[in-house]
Amino acid sequence: MPYTHTHRVLVALDCIIFGFDGEGLNLLLIKRHFEPEYGNWSLMGGFLNEGESLEEAAHRIVYDLTGLDNNYLEQFQTFGAINRDPVERTISVAYYALVNIEDQDVNAIRLHNASWISLHKKPKLIFDHDRMVQEALKRLRTKAALNPIGFELLPGKFTIPQLQKLYEAIYDTKLDRRNFSRKVLSTNLLVGTGEKDMSSQTKKGQLYTLNAPEYVRQQQGNFGFLPELIMADDRTMPLSNT
Repeated sequence: MPYTHTHRVLVALDCIIFGFDGEGLNLLLIKRHFEPEYGNWSLMGGFLNEGESLEEAAHRIVYDLTGLDNNYLEQFQTFGAINRDPVERTISVAYYALVNIEDQDVNAIRLHNASWISLHKKPKLIFDHDRMVQEALKRLRTKAALNPIGFELLPGKFTIPQLQKLYEAIYDTKLDRRNFSRKVLSTNLLVGTGEKDMSSQTKKGQLYTLNAPEYVRQQQGNFGFLPELIMADDRTMPLSNT
């Protein structure tokens, strides 16, 4: 027997896509070429298709925009304010994704009128998307302290200073070089390649790769990768909306 409820409520998905350019944390945003909010900045999103799970839809949305289908993706919150979408009642399930910028499909990004924008230069976003970014960053900061998910943002080979810059970007803070190096080397997550970073114009640091089996093991529990970096839930995100 079918349900008698006749009111229509749409289910959408919005994806907060983070990338690291070697210096800072970036968001992949689109400049809308359709109404409502034509010409304004937005997260990448879409509606749930019939016969599609939420996770499948989120992967589809990220793949369409970046050309990548193996990135880290996590559902973190649902947004359901009555008037959040001015066109029709829409509930949005929000995911955040961690993307290696070097692997992106540049043509797919151009096709969607998308751009990587520094978190510190984020423009004002449509609807409740600013709040989504705020909540996604909170979740990323908590999760990255407990599990080594930050490696998802790095290229296949990296130096410890590059890894430190990444975590400084995530937490918007400076970290002690010696303490950080000692801590990450003790995790058994790094495998030395025997190569040097020849792109550096100063000291040629050793290049490492990720110990994939250990990474998978540590993803299965809260090992406390950098627990001292866990932020209070009410921390204000240091971003502008200009």
